[in-house]
Amino acid sequence: MDLFDKLHTNLGPLGKHSDLSEGYFMFPKLEGEIAPRMKFKDKEVLTWSLNNYLGLANHPEVRKTDAEAAAKWGAAYPMGARMMSGQTDLHEQLERELAEFVGKESSYLLNYGYQGIMSAIDALLDRKDVVVYDSECHACIIDALRMHLGKRYVFPHNDIENCEKQLQRASKLAEETGGGILVITEGVFGMTGDQGKLAEIVKLKEKYQFRLLVDDAHGFGTMGKTGAGTGEEQGVQDQIDLYFSTFAKSMASIGAFIAGDANVIRYLKYNMRSQIFAKSLPMLLVEGALKRLELLRSKPELKDNLWKIVNALKSGLQEKGFSTGKSNSPVTPVVLNGTVGEAATLSKDLRENYNIFCSVVIYPVVPKGMIILRLIPTAVHTLEDVAETIAAFEAVKDKLSSGYYKSTELAMSFGE
Repeated sequence: MDLFDKLHTNLGPLGKHSDLSEGYFMFPKLEGEIAPRMKFKDKEVLTWSLNNYLGLANHPEVRKTDAEAAAKWGAAYPMGARMMSGQTDLHEQLERELAEFVGKESSYLLNYGYQGIMSAIDALLDRKDVVVYDSECHACIIDALRMHLGKRYVFPHNDIENCEKQLQRASKLAEETGGGILVITEGVFGMTGDQGKLAEIVKLKEKYQFRLLVDDAHGFGTMGKTGAGTGEEQGVQDQIDLYFSTFAKSMASIGAFIAGDANVIRYLKYNMRSQIFAKSLPMLLVEGALKRLELLRSKPELKDNLWKIVNALKSGLQEKGFSTGKSNSPVTPVVLNGTVGEAATLSKDLRENYNIFCSVVIYPVVPKGMIILRLIPTAVHTLEDVAETIAAFEAVKDKLSSGYYKSTELAMSFGE
């Protein structure tokens, strides 16, 4: 059989809908300035699908710094990987400032979040080591663990009792192999919006020997008194052994970092293949990240504005009878019941007739029969945006409950 034959017959759970969905539900094109209101299919839509939590994407100081850095350095400098020819004072300055901000001894700058955490996990583990991880960890963590040659144990999402059971199994195995144990969870889970139970996991260190890696992509800049993350929010930042975050959320940019004890970061610096063999992060992104970090520290009103919108949106939805699950972060999932086809029709109705654009999460990401409309509030949304959205959601919820979306051509095309 030709290697490519299977690609024509099995496009995967999402790809099988590509003829109907590409350009609309998947790979849609939002146009115009990054803002709560953008253009989709030549119509203005109120957008709740951009991870621009603090509104920095088009903040005037950020735009000015980005433009000046691009004019000064271009997009190429520095040329080469950091270990060979791509190291600069500004890369090192950004690492020092990030480490200080999240309360760690040292940090290492990464080109991308997805690539970076995969490479960090790969560098940390050998076949003797054992991993214990939350079942809803992000795909980047799951992909990293697929490369791990040792044993891994998964616990149901935020189930600390089961986490302890997996730690018991991991401890027994690690004694046999002579390896160590790494526990991996997230600060804020990006789909459901609930925080990882970091304080409860940390408490297990009293009984078990392990190291804790936290992916706080959605918590960095949004959680905690200073915005230093979910560990700060829960009072255990100092007990997180490795703290990771991306710049793609609160910083509205490209890049990532991992922070921890200086000797551990030094090891990663010399052993993370994705960084050793990849071109250094361009200077315009480094200078831009320094400016964004400065604003995170100096303008608490950005996070205050974000939470004003978060609280208004969640309380307004809940007052109208909507479930937002267990979210206790800015991520706001609206949980409904319906088929994949109904989800498609409902989403099209929201976009075409109510001018609301948000992410629609369906099977296989969530169980069959569940629809999640995921909203990402930002500091630049308004209370008027919130009111308009809640009114639209009330209307489509009534249609969904009445069976209105079941019989449309679009719903039937997507099937059950």
